Amino acid sequence: MFHNVTELLQFTKERNAKISEVMIQIEMETTGLSREKVREKMDRNLTVMENAIHKGLEGVKSFTGLSGGDAVKLNNYIASGKGLSGDTILHAASQAMATNEVNAAMGIICANPTAGAAGTVPGVLFAIKDKLQSTRDEMIDFLFCASAFGLIVANNASISGAAGGCQAEVGTASGMAAAAAVEMAGGSPEQSAHAMAIALKNMLGLVCDPVAGLVEVPCVFRNAGGAGNAMVAADMALAGITSVIPCDEVIDAMYKIGCTMPATLRETALGGLAATPTGKALEKRIFG
Repeated sequence: MFHNVTELLQFTKERNAKISEVMIQIEMETTGLSREKVREKMDRNLTVMENAIHKGLEGVKSFTGLSGGDAVKLNNYIASGKGLSGDTILHAASQAMATNEVNAAMGIICANPTAGAAGTVPGVLFAIKDKLQSTRDEMIDFLFCASAFGLIVANNASISGAAGGCQAEVGTASGMAAAAAVEMAGGSPEQSAHAMAIALKNMLGLVCDPVAGLVEVPCVFRNAGGAGNAMVAADMALAGITSVIPCDEVIDAMYKIGCTMPATLRETALGGLAATPTGKALEKRIFG
């Protein structure tokens, strides 16, 4: 079992395997399940992600009215051909939002690494699959690669907004997506690690300040931002750009930042956007 990114990369060299393959082998060793069963379980997760995106892009609304319908608006904007960011990034953003809007509407999603950050990874995956003409098996491998980095963060820092702010949730998800995108595009394990580091660095210090304590505002939009950040980080790594600070040290820095973050900015809805006049008024409207 690997405990950090350094050990994960060493495993890829020793086993002459991709990160996704190492993760599959570790899962087989720790669970006793066959390769077929391990991949079947991940395939089910992929199906849940796919269904959530489809449902979100059809249009959903949360019970509070705080979120819903924005993924459809962005998708229509993409279709207009007026997008400034490029269709791939915008599709990643729209599909990330679609997933989190379904979550806010009490639909079924796959938490990766959490429910509040559930849109970033599938947003990136489904945005690049057509561009790379990826097979179903390659999409499953994407999720195994992403999960390897998520596991490392969970074991060495935190994936909880209550413990470490949104940097621990959407920040981690963005890094996971960036690393997996690199592998799917044919990059090396080292490049995946750099992509993870670059993406996570860009989101260090991000607070968790949900309006009314609900996973809607600003969570839905932050997943879109995390998806865009992941795409840029992946491209930077594939271009040969490296993170000056090693990935393991970036993860450790994120953990230490989270430990020093005040409680008002860690999912308590007592600070940040939740404490704005509008944020307080919305909370009062919803809960009385």
